[in-house]
Amino acid sequence: MTKLTELREMSDEQLEATAKEAAETLFRLRFQSQSERLNTPSEIKKNRKTIARVKTIQTERQLAQPQA
Repeated sequence: MTKLTELREMSDEQLEATAKEAAETLFRLRFQSQSERLNTPSEIKKNRKTIARVKTIQTERQLAQPQA
């Protein structure tokens, strides 16, 4: 799991890639949890939090840009 400071240092493209990767992992984990028992159920929560952090940072950056 990436820390908040590490996420803030990433570029917009890196943040998008991180969010996409976390979403795909979350999908696989949810699918796996329905079909069989997960080895680490906490991974679902960690991925959800990572996605939320990335989206929060993206929103902050959008709001920080000057409005035309």
